[in-house]
Amino acid sequence: MNLYERITDCLDHLPQSARRHLQAAEPLEGGRLLMEGREVADFASNDYLGLSRHPQVIEAAGEWARRYGAGARASRLISGNLAVCEQIERKLARLKGSETALLIGSGFQTASGVLAALADRRLLAEDNGQLHVFTDRLCHASTHLGLAAAGVRQKRFRHNDLDHLEQLLQRTVTADDAALIVCETVYSMDGDRLDVKGMRELAARYNAQLFVDEAHATGVLGARGMGLVSGPREHEVILGTCGKALGSYGAFIACSQPVREYLINRCAALIYSTALPPPILGMIDAALDLVPDMNDEREHLRRLSEHLRAALRATGLDTLDSSTPIVPVTVGEDERVMQVAAGLLQRGFLVGAIRPPSVPAGTARLRISLSAIHSRAQVDGLLAAIDALITHKAIS
Repeated sequence: MNLYERITDCLDHLPQSARRHLQAAEPLEGGRLLMEGREVADFASNDYLGLSRHPQVIEAAGEWARRYGAGARASRLISGNLAVCEQIERKLARLKGSETALLIGSGFQTASGVLAALADRRLLAEDNGQLHVFTDRLCHASTHLGLAAAGVRQKRFRHNDLDHLEQLLQRTVTADDAALIVCETVYSMDGDRLDVKGMRELAARYNAQLFVDEAHATGVLGARGMGLVSGPREHEVILGTCGKALGSYGAFIACSQPVREYLINRCAALIYSTALPPPILGMIDAALDLVPDMNDEREHLRRLSEHLRAALRATGLDTLDSSTPIVPVTVGEDERVMQVAAGLLQRGFLVGAIRPPSVPAGTARLRISLSAIHSRAQVDGLLAAIDALITHKAIS
Protein backbone atom coordinates (compact mmCIF):
# COMPACT_ATOMS: atom_id res chain seq x y z
CA MET A 1 0.00 0.00 0.00
CA ASN A 2 1.10 3.58 -0.59
CA LEU A 3 1.11 6.10 2.22
CA TYR A 4 -2.41 7.41 1.54
CA GLU A 5 -3.80 3.87 1.58
CA ARG A 6 -2.00 3.18 4.84
CA ILE A 7 -3.55 6.30 6.37
CA THR A 8 -7.07 5.31 5.37
CA ASP A 9 -6.46 1.75 6.55
CA CYS A 10 -5.29 3.08 9.91
CA LEU A 11 -8.50 5.09 10.28
CA ASP A 12 -10.65 2.12 9.24
CA HIS A 13 -9.13 0.00 12.00
CA LEU A 14 -9.22 2.69 14.69
CA PRO A 15 -11.86 1.80 17.31
CA GLN A 16 -14.61 4.37 17.66
CA SER A 17 -13.76 4.82 21.34
CA ALA A 18 -10.19 5.77 20.38
CA ARG A 19 -11.13 8.33 17.73
CA ARG A 20 -10.68 12.00 18.44
CA HIS A 21 -12.89 14.71 16.94
CA LEU A 22 -12.77 18.48 16.77
CA GLN A 23 -15.82 20.25 18.20
CA ALA A 24 -16.43 23.92 17.48
CA ALA A 25 -17.12 26.03 20.57
CA GLU A 26 -17.85 29.68 21.31
CA PRO A 27 -16.74 30.89 24.77
CA LEU A 28 -19.35 32.66 26.89
CA GLU A 29 -19.19 34.41 30.24
CA GLY A 30 -19.28 32.50 33.53
CA GLY A 31 -17.30 29.44 32.50
CA ARG A 32 -19.76 28.45 29.77
CA LEU A 33 -19.53 27.54 26.09
CA LEU A 34 -21.88 27.47 23.14
CA MET A 35 -21.54 24.09 21.43
CA GLU A 36 -23.80 22.87 18.65
CA GLY A 37 -26.36 25.51 19.56
CA ARG A 38 -26.42 24.54 23.25
CA GLU A 39 -24.98 26.33 26.27
CA VAL A 40 -22.83 24.08 28.44
CA ALA A 41 -20.70 24.58 31.54
CA ASP A 42 -17.05 24.19 30.57
CA PHE A 43 -15.26 21.78 32.90
CA ALA A 44 -12.63 20.83 30.32
CA SER A 45 -10.44 23.90 29.82
CA ASN A 46 -7.28 24.93 31.68
CA ASP A 47 -8.41 28.54 32.15
CA TYR A 48 -7.99 28.16 35.91
CA LEU A 49 -8.39 31.84 36.79
CA GLY A 50 -10.74 32.88 33.99
CA LEU A 51 -8.16 35.29 32.61
CA SER A 52 -8.84 34.43 28.96
CA ARG A 53 -11.89 36.73 29.18
CA HIS A 54 -10.57 39.25 31.69
CA PRO A 55 -11.14 42.83 30.41
CA GLN A 56 -7.60 43.93 31.28
CA VAL A 57 -6.07 41.01 29.36
CA ILE A 58 -8.33 41.57 26.35
CA GLU A 59 -7.63 45.31 26.33
CA ALA A 60 -3.88 44.69 26.44
CA ALA A 61 -4.08 42.45 23.37
CA GLY A 62 -5.71 45.23 21.36
CA GLU A 63 -3.44 47.97 22.68
CA TRP A 64 -0.23 46.06 21.95
CA ALA A 65 -1.50 45.18 18.45
CA ARG A 66 -2.12 48.88 17.77
CA ARG A 67 1.33 49.84 19.08
CA TYR A 68 3.50 47.01 17.75
CA GLY A 69 1.49 45.36 14.98
CA ALA A 70 -0.34 42.07 14.66
CA GLY A 71 2.63 39.77 14.10
CA ALA A 72 6.25 39.47 15.20
CA ARG A 73 7.37 39.14 11.53
CA ALA A 74 10.38 36.91 12.20
CA SER A 75 12.17 34.70 14.69
CA ARG A 76 13.70 36.27 17.77
CA LEU A 77 17.19 35.84 16.28
CA ILE A 78 16.33 37.91 13.21
CA SER A 79 14.05 40.89 13.88
CA GLY A 80 11.25 39.45 15.96
CA ASN A 81 12.84 40.03 19.36
CA LEU A 82 10.77 43.03 20.41
CA ALA A 83 12.08 45.04 23.34
CA VAL A 84 8.80 44.38 25.17
CA CYS A 85 9.50 40.65 24.95
CA GLU A 86 12.64 41.07 27.03
CA GLN A 87 10.68 43.37 29.36
CA ILE A 88 8.28 40.50 30.04
CA GLU A 89 11.17 38.10 30.60
CA ARG A 90 12.59 40.40 33.27
CA LYS A 91 9.16 40.48 34.93
CA LEU A 92 8.95 36.68 34.78
CA ALA A 93 12.40 36.34 36.33
CA ARG A 94 11.41 38.63 39.21
CA LEU A 95 8.21 36.70 39.85
CA LYS A 96 9.91 33.28 39.67
CA GLY A 97 12.97 34.41 41.61
CA SER A 98 15.25 33.20 38.81
CA GLU A 99 18.35 34.81 37.36
CA THR A 100 16.65 35.15 34.00
CA ALA A 101 13.83 33.84 31.82
CA LEU A 102 13.22 33.03 28.16
CA LEU A 103 9.93 33.14 26.22
CA ILE A 104 9.67 30.60 23.40
CA GLY A 105 6.35 29.31 22.03
CA SER A 106 3.59 26.98 23.15
CA GLY A 107 4.14 24.74 26.16
CA PHE A 108 4.49 21.71 23.88
CA GLN A 109 6.96 23.49 21.61
CA THR A 110 8.96 24.81 24.54
CA ALA A 111 9.16 21.55 26.48
CA SER A 112 10.10 19.43 23.48
CA GLY A 113 12.55 22.00 22.11
CA VAL A 114 14.30 22.73 25.39
CA LEU A 115 14.65 19.08 26.33
CA ALA A 116 16.05 18.24 22.89
CA ALA A 117 18.68 20.91 23.51
CA LEU A 118 19.46 19.88 27.10
CA ALA A 119 19.91 16.25 26.05
CA ASP A 120 22.03 17.13 23.00
CA ARG A 121 24.84 14.60 22.71
CA ARG A 122 27.25 17.33 21.60
CA LEU A 123 27.39 18.45 25.23
CA LEU A 124 29.41 15.31 25.94
CA ALA A 125 31.41 15.28 22.72
CA GLU A 126 34.76 15.83 24.47
CA ASP A 127 33.94 13.64 27.46
CA ASN A 128 34.12 9.92 28.17
CA GLY A 129 30.95 10.00 30.22
CA GLN A 130 27.33 9.35 29.30
CA LEU A 131 24.17 11.38 29.67
CA HIS A 132 21.46 9.55 31.63
CA VAL A 133 17.93 10.93 31.46
CA PHE A 134 15.40 10.00 34.14
CA THR A 135 11.72 10.80 33.58
CA ASP A 136 8.61 10.33 35.65
CA ARG A 137 6.50 7.73 33.85
CA LEU A 138 3.55 10.15 33.68
CA CYS A 139 5.42 13.04 32.08
CA HIS A 140 3.71 14.89 29.23
CA ALA A 141 4.00 13.72 25.61
CA SER A 142 6.09 16.81 24.75
CA THR A 143 8.77 15.48 27.09
CA HIS A 144 9.07 12.20 25.23
CA LEU A 145 9.09 13.90 21.82
CA GLY A 146 11.92 16.21 22.81
CA LEU A 147 14.04 13.44 24.27
CA ALA A 148 13.37 11.22 21.26
CA ALA A 149 14.56 14.06 19.02
CA ALA A 150 17.80 14.12 21.03
CA GLY A 151 18.17 10.38 20.50
CA VAL A 152 18.44 9.51 24.19
CA ARG A 153 16.98 6.51 25.92
CA GLN A 154 14.90 7.42 28.94
CA LYS A 155 15.04 5.68 32.27
CA ARG A 156 11.52 6.03 33.65
CA PHE A 157 10.86 5.97 37.37
CA ARG A 158 7.56 5.13 39.00
CA HIS A 159 5.23 8.09 39.25
CA ASN A 160 6.28 10.48 42.02
CA ASP A 161 8.42 7.71 43.56
CA LEU A 162 11.64 9.38 44.68
CA ASP A 163 12.95 6.18 46.27
CA HIS A 164 12.72 4.42 42.90
CA LEU A 165 14.42 7.37 41.21
CA GLU A 166 17.27 7.27 43.72
CA GLN A 167 17.73 3.55 43.12
CA LEU A 168 18.08 4.23 39.39
CA LEU A 169 20.52 7.07 40.01
CA GLN A 170 22.66 4.93 42.32
CA ARG A 171 22.68 2.06 39.87
CA THR A 172 23.40 4.11 36.74
CA VAL A 173 25.33 7.35 37.22
CA THR A 174 29.11 7.30 37.62
CA ALA A 175 31.49 10.16 38.39
CA ASP A 176 32.13 10.76 34.67
CA ASP A 177 28.45 10.85 33.72
CA ALA A 178 25.89 13.62 33.50
CA ALA A 179 22.30 13.21 34.68
CA LEU A 180 19.06 14.97 33.75
CA ILE A 181 15.85 14.46 35.76
CA VAL A 182 12.55 15.44 34.14
CA CYS A 183 9.36 15.82 36.15
CA GLU A 184 6.28 18.01 36.69
CA THR A 185 4.94 19.78 39.76
CA VAL A 186 1.30 19.10 38.83
CA TYR A 187 0.44 16.15 36.60
CA SER A 188 -2.19 17.09 34.06
CA MET A 189 -4.21 13.86 34.03
CA ASP A 190 -3.98 12.89 37.73
CA GLY A 191 -4.03 16.33 39.35
CA ASP A 192 -1.46 15.31 41.97
CA ARG A 193 1.70 17.10 43.05
CA LEU A 194 5.43 16.53 43.18
CA ASP A 195 7.37 16.43 46.44
CA VAL A 196 9.31 19.51 45.36
CA LYS A 197 11.64 19.69 48.38
CA GLY A 198 12.53 16.00 48.12
CA MET A 199 13.13 16.18 44.37
CA ARG A 200 15.36 19.23 44.62
CA GLU A 201 17.43 17.64 47.37
CA LEU A 202 17.78 14.41 45.39
CA ALA A 203 18.88 16.18 42.22
CA ALA A 204 21.46 18.23 44.12
CA ARG A 205 22.77 15.12 45.89
CA TYR A 206 23.53 13.43 42.57
CA ASN A 207 24.65 16.61 40.79
CA ALA A 208 21.79 16.16 38.30
CA GLN A 209 20.28 18.83 36.09
CA LEU A 210 16.59 19.18 36.99
CA PHE A 211 13.92 20.08 34.43
CA VAL A 212 10.55 20.80 36.06
CA ASP A 213 7.37 21.43 34.09
CA GLU A 214 5.13 23.84 36.03
CA ALA A 215 2.49 24.19 33.30
CA HIS A 216 -0.47 23.39 35.54
CA ALA A 217 0.91 25.07 38.67
CA THR A 218 1.68 28.45 37.09
CA GLY A 219 -0.90 31.00 38.19
CA VAL A 220 -2.62 28.56 40.55
CA LEU A 221 -0.19 27.36 43.22
CA GLY A 222 2.70 28.72 45.23
CA ALA A 223 3.56 32.19 46.46
CA ARG A 224 1.74 34.82 44.37
CA GLY A 225 0.53 31.99 42.16
CA MET A 226 3.90 31.60 40.48
CA GLY A 227 4.26 27.85 40.89
CA LEU A 228 5.75 25.45 43.39
CA VAL A 229 9.42 25.92 42.44
CA SER A 230 10.67 29.36 43.41
CA GLY A 231 14.19 30.69 43.10
CA PRO A 232 15.53 28.11 40.61
CA ARG A 233 19.15 27.19 41.28
CA GLU A 234 21.82 26.96 38.60
CA HIS A 235 21.15 23.25 37.99
CA GLU A 236 17.36 23.77 37.68
CA VAL A 237 15.41 24.63 34.53
CA ILE A 238 11.75 25.48 35.13
CA LEU A 239 9.03 25.63 32.49
CA GLY A 240 5.86 27.67 32.92
CA THR A 241 3.02 28.24 30.49
CA CYS A 242 0.96 31.30 29.61
CA GLY A 243 -1.86 29.44 27.81
CA LYS A 244 -3.48 27.94 30.89
CA ALA A 245 -4.03 29.97 34.08
CA LEU A 246 -2.54 33.08 32.44
CA GLY A 247 -5.30 32.95 29.83
CA SER A 248 -3.16 33.70 26.79
CA TYR A 249 -0.58 31.64 24.86
CA GLY A 250 3.08 30.74 24.97
CA ALA A 251 5.53 29.39 27.52
CA PHE A 252 8.71 30.41 29.26
CA ILE A 253 11.81 28.95 30.85
CA ALA A 254 13.09 30.27 34.19
CA CYS A 255 16.78 29.49 34.45
CA SER A 256 20.34 30.73 34.90
CA GLN A 257 21.97 33.12 32.43
CA PRO A 258 24.28 30.43 30.95
CA VAL A 259 21.31 28.14 30.28
CA ARG A 260 19.44 31.01 28.61
CA GLU A 261 22.41 31.74 26.35
CA TYR A 262 22.82 28.06 25.55
CA LEU A 263 19.15 27.75 24.56
CA ILE A 264 19.37 30.83 22.34
CA ASN A 265 22.19 29.08 20.48
CA ARG A 266 20.98 25.46 20.53
CA CYS A 267 17.18 25.33 20.99
CA ALA A 268 15.59 24.79 17.57
CA ALA A 269 12.16 25.70 18.93
CA LEU A 270 13.41 29.25 19.45
CA ILE A 271 15.92 29.54 16.62
CA TYR A 272 13.64 28.47 13.78
CA SER A 273 10.26 29.71 15.00
CA THR A 274 8.54 33.06 14.52
CA ALA A 275 8.43 34.99 17.80
CA LEU A 276 5.24 35.38 19.81
CA PRO A 277 3.03 38.10 18.27
CA PRO A 278 2.57 41.46 20.06
CA PRO A 279 -1.11 40.90 21.02
CA ILE A 280 -0.07 37.70 22.82
CA LEU A 281 2.80 39.49 24.55
CA GLY A 282 0.33 42.13 25.72
CA MET A 283 -1.93 39.46 27.16
CA ILE A 284 0.95 37.80 28.98
CA ASP A 285 2.11 41.13 30.39
CA ALA A 286 -1.38 42.00 31.66
CA ALA A 287 -1.88 38.55 33.17
CA LEU A 288 1.44 38.81 35.02
CA ASP A 289 0.25 42.08 36.54
CA LEU A 290 -2.99 40.44 37.70
CA VAL A 291 -1.95 36.98 38.91
CA PRO A 292 0.12 37.89 42.00
CA ASP A 293 -2.92 39.63 43.56
CA MET A 294 -5.52 36.98 42.75
CA ASN A 295 -5.37 35.22 46.11
CA ASP A 296 -9.15 35.39 46.58
CA GLU A 297 -9.70 33.66 43.25
CA ARG A 298 -7.15 30.98 44.11
CA GLU A 299 -8.82 30.41 47.48
CA HIS A 300 -12.24 30.06 45.82
CA LEU A 301 -10.72 27.60 43.35
CA ARG A 302 -9.15 25.59 46.19
CA ARG A 303 -12.45 25.36 48.05
CA LEU A 304 -14.36 24.32 44.92
CA SER A 305 -11.76 21.62 44.25
CA GLU A 306 -11.96 20.25 47.79
CA HIS A 307 -15.76 20.26 47.69
CA LEU A 308 -15.82 18.40 44.38
CA ARG A 309 -13.30 15.77 45.49
CA ALA A 310 -15.02 15.19 48.83
CA ALA A 311 -18.43 14.74 47.18
CA LEU A 312 -17.09 12.36 44.53
CA ARG A 313 -15.21 10.26 47.08
CA ALA A 314 -18.27 10.13 49.32
CA THR A 315 -20.09 8.25 46.55
CA GLY A 316 -17.20 5.80 46.16
CA LEU A 317 -15.64 7.31 43.05
CA ASP A 318 -11.86 7.31 42.67
CA THR A 319 -10.22 10.72 42.19
CA LEU A 320 -6.70 9.29 42.51
CA ASP A 321 -4.33 11.54 44.47
CA SER A 322 -5.69 14.80 43.13
CA SER A 323 -5.02 17.87 45.27
CA THR A 324 -5.41 20.56 42.60
CA PRO A 325 -8.14 21.99 40.31
CA ILE A 326 -7.61 18.94 38.08
CA VAL A 327 -9.96 16.26 39.43
CA PRO A 328 -9.99 12.91 37.61
CA VAL A 329 -12.80 10.38 37.96
CA THR A 330 -11.54 6.96 36.96
CA VAL A 331 -13.93 4.92 34.81
CA GLY A 332 -11.71 2.22 33.34
CA GLU A 333 -13.00 1.26 29.90
CA ASP A 334 -12.56 3.58 26.93
CA GLU A 335 -16.07 3.09 25.58
CA ARG A 336 -17.69 3.69 28.95
CA VAL A 337 -15.86 6.95 29.61
CA MET A 338 -16.97 8.17 26.17
CA GLN A 339 -20.55 7.26 27.00
CA VAL A 340 -20.45 9.06 30.34
CA ALA A 341 -18.90 12.18 28.79
CA ALA A 342 -21.58 12.18 26.10
CA GLY A 343 -24.26 11.84 28.78
CA LEU A 344 -22.78 14.78 30.69
CA LEU A 345 -22.75 16.89 27.54
CA GLN A 346 -26.42 16.14 26.99
CA ARG A 347 -27.05 17.41 30.52
CA GLY A 348 -25.11 20.62 29.86
CA PHE A 349 -21.59 19.81 31.13
CA LEU A 350 -18.45 19.54 29.01
CA VAL A 351 -15.90 17.23 30.65
CA GLY A 352 -12.85 15.68 29.01
CA ALA A 353 -12.97 11.94 28.32
CA ILE A 354 -9.32 10.92 28.62
CA ARG A 355 -8.20 7.65 27.08
CA PRO A 356 -4.91 5.98 26.19
CA PRO A 357 -2.33 6.97 25.11
CA SER A 358 -2.89 10.11 27.22
CA VAL A 359 -3.27 7.81 30.26
CA PRO A 360 -2.19 4.20 30.87
CA ALA A 361 -4.37 1.43 29.39
CA GLY A 362 -7.32 0.52 31.57
CA THR A 363 -7.38 3.89 33.36
CA ALA A 364 -9.70 5.92 31.12
CA ARG A 365 -11.19 8.76 33.11
CA LEU A 366 -13.21 11.92 33.21
CA ARG A 367 -10.87 14.88 33.66
CA ILE A 368 -12.72 17.64 35.47
CA SER A 369 -10.88 20.95 35.30
CA LEU A 370 -12.16 23.68 37.58
CA SER A 371 -11.88 27.44 37.19
CA ALA A 372 -12.19 30.31 39.63
CA ILE A 373 -15.10 31.59 37.55
CA HIS A 374 -17.14 28.44 38.24
CA SER A 375 -19.83 28.73 40.88
CA ARG A 376 -20.68 26.28 43.63
CA ALA A 377 -24.05 25.77 41.89
CA GLN A 378 -22.33 24.75 38.65
CA VAL A 379 -20.16 22.23 40.50
CA ASP A 380 -23.16 20.83 42.35
CA GLY A 381 -25.00 20.47 39.04
CA LEU A 382 -22.07 18.54 37.63
CA LEU A 383 -21.99 16.31 40.71
CA ALA A 384 -25.68 15.51 40.31
CA ALA A 385 -25.17 14.60 36.65
CA ILE A 386 -22.19 12.34 37.45
CA ASP A 387 -24.16 10.71 40.24
CA ALA A 388 -27.03 9.95 37.86
CA LEU A 389 -24.78 8.59 35.12
CA ILE A 390 -22.22 6.59 37.11
CA THR A 391 -23.39 5.96 40.68
CA HIS A 392 -26.97 5.21 39.69
CA LYS A 393 -25.87 3.74 36.35
CA ALA A 394 -28.05 5.71 33.98
CA ILE A 395 -25.41 4.43 31.54
CA SER A 396 -24.59 0.79 32.15
